[in-house]
Amino acid sequence: MANKIDAHANVKGLIVAAGQGTRIRDIALSKPLAEVRGVALIERVIESAHAAGLSEFAVVTGYEAERVEAFLQDLSARRGLAIETVRNPDWRKSNGLSVAAAEAALGERFVLMMSDHLFDPQILSGLLAQAADPEGVTLAVDRRLQNELVDMDDVTRVATTTEGRIVRIGKMIETYDCFDTGIFLASKALIRAVHEDVANGGSGGISGGMQILADRGHAHVYDIGDRFWLDVDDKVAFGHAEQAAA
Repeated sequence: MANKIDAHANVKGLIVAAGQGTRIRDIALSKPLAEVRGVALIERVIESAHAAGLSEFAVVTGYEAERVEAFLQDLSARRGLAIETVRNPDWRKSNGLSVAAAEAALGERFVLMMSDHLFDPQILSGLLAQAADPEGVTLAVDRRLQNELVDMDDVTRVATTTEGRIVRIGKMIETYDCFDTGIFLASKALIRAVHEDVANGGSGGISGGMQILADRGHAHVYDIGDRFWLDVDDKVAFGHAEQAAA
């Protein structure tokens, strides 16, 4: 792996905000705009990333794109942050295609986040301080297998080596030792791997691309320790988010 990179060295944050969020539809029509104690989920994600050192963002939209884009335009002016949006015409398909849709807006290295994953800024600060594989990705993982905030029916599971490389990743794998937090220090090798997954007959999901990189020894992990993160994917998780924000 290469030398460490500076957290402020022109690394852009890429946020996937294209999905429907059907499980909290009665809370908000657009999940990225669902308000946790008066602040939209996507604003909380951007605030955490900014606290960790990022100041430029690209957000991929799809479902309810116009509403999300209008909100982000206002947020950009209100917070003085550079936020551009990219629409994914294939937003109904796998999430890796949203990452690929933003390729032209990204540098060779970027931070990938989800619009519904809340996190302690120190997770991202620590991730940015890690040595970076120029042909790979480092994923922030949670090794607390008994973390009560994790939805075991939905979380992406990860199996790793003692050296911190990913062996397997996916929602259905049976053997695993940590969870995917949805926060990645990525290179464009991930986008190339997503395209390769599609060419091989896969769905083009992020996990599919990550598995290709893992098979080549280019998928690494960063242990977040006991820091907070939460995938706000349903009403139960939304309740956890409101408690954490109290």
